[in-house]
Amino acid sequence: MYNWLKGGAAKTKIGIWTLKGPVLVIAEKPKAARKIAEALSQHFIIRKYEGVPYYEIRSTSLVIYVASAVGHLYTLHTEHQGYPVFEYKWVPAHVVEEEKKYSRKYLELLSKLARECHYYVNACDYDIEGSVIGYLIVKFHGSEERAFRAKFSSLVRSELRASFENLTPLDYDMVESGLCRHELDWIWGINVSRALTSAIYHATKRRITLSAGRVQTPTLKYVADRELERALFIPLPQYTITVKLRKAGKVFTAEFTENPVPDIKTASTVKSAVLKSKYLVVKDYVAERKEYSPPPPFNLSDLQYEAARILGFTPLKTQKIAEELYLEALISYPRTNSQKLPLSLNYEEILQKLARIDKYRSLVTRLLRETRGILKPVEGEKEDPAHPAIYPTGNTPQNLTREQWALYDLIVRRFLAVFAPSAVILHTRAVLEAPSTGYKFTCSGVVVEYSGWLTYYPYHAPSTKIIPHLTRGEKVEVAGVAVRESYTRPLAKLKKIDILKWMESVEIGTEATRAPIIE
Repeated sequence: MYNWLKGGAAKTKIGIWTLKGPVLVIAEKPKAARKIAEALSQHFIIRKYEGVPYYEIRSTSLVIYVASAVGHLYTLHTEHQGYPVFEYKWVPAHVVEEEKKYSRKYLELLSKLARECHYYVNACDYDIEGSVIGYLIVKFHGSEERAFRAKFSSLVRSELRASFENLTPLDYDMVESGLCRHELDWIWGINVSRALTSAIYHATKRRITLSAGRVQTPTLKYVADRELERALFIPLPQYTITVKLRKAGKVFTAEFTENPVPDIKTASTVKSAVLKSKYLVVKDYVAERKEYSPPPPFNLSDLQYEAARILGFTPLKTQKIAEELYLEALISYPRTNSQKLPLSLNYEEILQKLARIDKYRSLVTRLLRETRGILKPVEGEKEDPAHPAIYPTGNTPQNLTREQWALYDLIVRRFLAVFAPSAVILHTRAVLEAPSTGYKFTCSGVVVEYSGWLTYYPYHAPSTKIIPHLTRGEKVEVAGVAVRESYTRPLAKLKKIDILKWMESVEIGTEATRAPIIE
């Protein structure tokens, strides 16, 4: 029943409590191990190995040990010098990487427990990296034939218990994908890096270590090309013409439709003609109400974009804080590409839990009143087979930092917004013309008539701008004309979030690796 082999593995699910013999549950991080132990039993025993905690759970016929990795405990290494090199093997990271020395005791603990156990559960994050982390521990210290996979998208007790009641075979598709990417990145990186380092030495006799990577190097070239283009940019003068108009004592501004103009002579000609005419004639006036649906729930990329725009966070900071919130069981798994919430999620229960938090109580009450309790979330196009979109679990935050609160608030507000009604915005636009010369000017206004989802997620609300109602053929007094000189600007200096967008557009890197590579 338990001899699940690669390739043709049965899809049978099994509960952890039906296993006979000691079981080792492998978590990806220490906080996750604690959450898993708390979910499996209220009577777990805390033990320690060289200061590293692990958890023991005993029942009549079963012993479960829950222990943690600290990210990747294995890395690729070669004894071969020079290049090309294609001989390599997986080795403990603490043996070959100074910065991973701290991981030794975690691996020793897992190895010790694995020798005492008959079954193994990979309970690392359910993504490619988590699959590889757990698999390599099982491969070198346990038995693949007696190994299982736990799948969960949040560290909420009920979801964790359900996950361990429905263990599946190891997820070899994700394991093989992860191993392949790691090995391909390693082969590409070490050979190109060594070739570059050797080339520099032979050309200059200087020993400089250069680093190249399958994702890192194309990204670096994109940044370098952008900086070169900025450095070579020659600014040129340009001129912007605006006219102040007055109607019924109210002044508003219109822009020349051909802005910016390239020379001061043209700008002066337009200014003189408009001042001479003393009025502009309304050629068109349009008022249009538009409904705007709520944005979809966050995936990691959308969260990184919004956190950069609203909070000024770098992609890596957003990713790290989101992972901290996940480990506190406050949000679902953040490294997801999905813009869809699962139908199985109890939306009303989460909202009622959020209503216990003072700052969200009135918002939840209003949302339930506006929707009449019919909670149907907006969805985006993107999907992820492993995890849904990011959502708050409803657990009450405790002792969050200011930055953690800021990101958590963004996630909660976006979650509320996806259930809310559309916003209604009135757009007005007028085209005015100078008589005889035909010079055209435009002005526009915007007013939020019904806030809808903008009440919950106000970060897309437009600034109110009002222009008076105009009618075709109406003459509007010119109160003044201004010509402003400026210079053409180079492309904006790249921000980290711009680099992330480019990496996604050309499909290099993953949700987990892009932000660290940018740093």
